[in-house]
Amino acid sequence: MNFSVMAKEAREAPLVIENQLSSNDDNVKRIADKLRSINPQLIYIIGRGSSDHAGVFGKYLFETELGIPVCSAALSIAGVFNKQLKLNNAVAFVISQSGRSPDILRQAESAKQGGAFTIAIVNDEASPLAHLADAVIPISAGEEKAVAATKSYLATLSALLHLCAHWGKNDKLLASLQLLPASLDSVVSAPMQLTTEFLIATRNCIILGRGFGYAIGREVALKLKEVLGIHAEAFSSAEFIHGPVTLVEQQLKIVSLLVNDESESLHRGIMGDVISRGAQCTEINSGTAINAARANNDSGLHPRLLPLLIMQRFYLDIEHIAVDMGLNPDTPPGLNKVTKTQ
Repeated sequence: MNFSVMAKEAREAPLVIENQLSSNDDNVKRIADKLRSINPQLIYIIGRGSSDHAGVFGKYLFETELGIPVCSAALSIAGVFNKQLKLNNAVAFVISQSGRSPDILRQAESAKQGGAFTIAIVNDEASPLAHLADAVIPISAGEEKAVAATKSYLATLSALLHLCAHWGKNDKLLASLQLLPASLDSVVSAPMQLTTEFLIATRNCIILGRGFGYAIGREVALKLKEVLGIHAEAFSSAEFIHGPVTLVEQQLKIVSLLVNDESESLHRGIMGDVISRGAQCTEINSGTAINAARANNDSGLHPRLLPLLIMQRFYLDIEHIAVDMGLNPDTPPGLNKVTKTQ
């Protein structure tokens, strides 16, 4: 079978993450030791696009597992308004595949000057960002040729999980991370969850998730825009019923992201309400992915890993749908692999 570059790269994610977890372990331990000695009271995340969406996942992860407040940088503060933030006793995670975008570099430098300990989570270890930061966690995804990020996004999430597990001395999460590559590999051969039939002739779509489901929903919405040209917006399902639910009357299609964690029952309840209003809904869930993993005796997955299983399946599904629709998933019109903003 001839796969697109996007499909090939998405299928590489399990091996990429297996190698990353092994090669990064000593480095991540050292960084975790440093962070425990600093004892930061704030995590400040700098990124754009898929990297920024990985930061939303990081917000839920570090606030849930470590109890440290997390905020996202407004890049215009340094780049447009030329203002310096006071970031003493903070750690800045600077997430980038290329490590070369001027606004990311400017904000990283500003964070460092403001007193933050800076950690670059970057794919290009020879990049200016890697040289600028106080510490570097390589994404180690290798070259990614398709415009739509897949393996680099998943590898960024695994790097955040790896750091969180060592920082918090979370043995359960660390042990579960060792099962992640095989679990992702099982998902590659699992049945499709998002179909061409649901999205054909769709111009507008809403993505709903709760907690970590909302975190990955931002990336799902971006890929629907990038790869399929569908206008899509992500909401927390809890936020959606506070006003935006009126959009259901416009016959918008809704993709529900169900993570089988603490949020499951609450999200199911809200989706029942949304469906009762006549919404056209389909669901992408981690349950199917868990079943695929269990077939390979990988049943001990920590709930924080489940969003990665959903994204692994989603990337392959959306590539398949693009091909069905006669689109080229590797080169969406008007986009470049590296976007340099000031």
